[in-house]
Amino acid sequence: MKVLLVAECREGKVLGNIYELMGFAEETKSEAVLFLVGNENDLPHFSGKLYLGDVETCKEYNPDTHKQLLLQVFEKEQPDLIVFSHSSYGWDLAPRIANSLKLCQISEVVDLDDDGYIVPACNAKLRRRVKNATEKVVLTLQAGAFNAIEPGEETPETIAIETKQQSQVVFEGYEEAEQGGVDLTKANVIVSAGRGIGKPENVSMIKELAESLGGEYGASRPVVDSEWVEHNRQVGTTGQSVTPKLYVACGISGAIQHLAGMKKSEFIVAINTDKDAPIGEVADVLVVADLKQFVPALTEKIKAVI
Repeated sequence: MKVLLVAECREGKVLGNIYELMGFAEETKSEAVLFLVGNENDLPHFSGKLYLGDVETCKEYNPDTHKQLLLQVFEKEQPDLIVFSHSSYGWDLAPRIANSLKLCQISEVVDLDDDGYIVPACNAKLRRRVKNATEKVVLTLQAGAFNAIEPGEETPETIAIETKQQSQVVFEGYEEAEQGGVDLTKANVIVSAGRGIGKPENVSMIKELAESLGGEYGASRPVVDSEWVEHNRQVGTTGQSVTPKLYVACGISGAIQHLAGMKKSEFIVAINTDKDAPIGEVADVLVVADLKQFVPALTEKIKAVI
C-alpha cells in the first residue's frame, strides 16, 4: 500500500505532526511519499520522495493552489491513501481533495482495525467503526493517535512542483489567539480533573491539591463541557497542550484528545479506580484508588511536610 502524507509549514518551519503521519505509515506497513509547501532549507527528515512546492510562490496556505499541487502529486503517485493531520490545514484541504477526486473522506481517525477506521463520536465519549466506500481514501488523523517516529538524519529526494492555478485567496499571515484566564503552558505543576471527580463540588479538592503543590488546576473536556471548570483550563487538542514537570490526572480515563495535550509532561501521575484506564499507558505512576478519598489524604500529607 502507498500513502501520500501531507506535511504542514508554519512561519517557515515544518510542523512536527508529520512524524505522527510517518508513524501511521510505519504502523500500516505502507510505502510513504511526502507533500509539502515549504522551504527547501527546512525539510522533514525522510529517506523517500518529497514533493516540494515553493512557499514564497504558493504561500503557507492557499486552498486553491495547494489543492492543485496535491492533485498533480496524486496523478503521478496514485497513492491508496492521502493522509492529513486533523488540524485547521487538514480540515480545510482534505475535503477539497476528496471532492475533486470523488473519494470518500474519513475524518479524525484515532485507530485502525481489520474492518475499517476508528473515529470518535458523541464528543469523544464513544467510538465508531467506519468503512471506506471507495478504494482510495482521504484521511485526517487525530493528534496523538499514532506514535510519532523519532526523526533521523535522512535527507529526502526532493521533487519540485509548481502550478499556474490562479486564486482569489490572499494569505496575509497569522494572528495570535487572544489569551484569556490562566496560561497552563507556563505551569510547572498541573492537577487536572476528569469526569471521575463525580460532581462540580469536587473541583475544589483538585484545586486544593494543585495549590499545595504550587501549581495550577486544569480539566478534561467533559468537565469543561459540563461547565464545572472554565474553558481556559481545558487540557487537550481542543484546549491547551501542556508540558509541565508534573501532571496529575484525577479521574481522567485518557481519551486520545486529552493525551495528545499532556503526554509530553516530564512526570505523570494518574489517579483512577480503573487499573486498565488508557491514561495508565502514559502514566509514570498509576494510583488505583477512589480519588475522593485519596486526593484529600494526599493534600493533607503534602501540607504537613511543607
